[in-house]
Amino acid sequence: MAEGIASFQLELRFPDVKDIIERLYSKEKADDQQFVRKIQTILKKMENNNVVRILPKKKPWELQRYALSSFKFIDVDKKPIVLATPEQTNHARNLLDPRPNSQMMPLPKSNILLCTSIIITAYIAVLWSLLQPIINPIVFVPAFYIAVVSSLLLGKLYANYRSTK
Repeated sequence: MAEGIASFQLELRFPDVKDIIERLYSKEKADDQQFVRKIQTILKKMENNNVVRILPKKKPWELQRYALSSFKFIDVDKKPIVLATPEQTNHARNLLDPRPNSQMMPLPKSNILLCTSIIITAYIAVLWSLLQPIINPIVFVPAFYIAVVSSLLLGKLYANYRSTK
């Protein structure tokens, strides 16, 4: 079972249970619901033993997809099994985690402080303009525009930081 998943993963795709059954057995077996449930039970046990990882579904109606936790493991008979070369392993690992060595990029504090101070200043100007007996549109409109744009920019900075995490 692990060899079948490894072959898919080395082809840079993640199989669902029907793909695995078709490759290892036949198309007829993939249509047999009872056999599919048995294979899913085996895959769930493999996940509990940290041999296979169940990947999250992209759409709720899709079948569960699987990936190997490692291309090296020890079987029931205590024999080491290697399913791929180190180069193939690195290539497949990059497919699972495309980020470069999980290095977090620090948030530039100067940008955060600048955006925050601009937002505070702009909102103070907006409030000051609203508290006047006659609202001056020359002060209110640019201050409000700057506050909104700076808030969006600050949100974008945080979103970029979260996506690199």
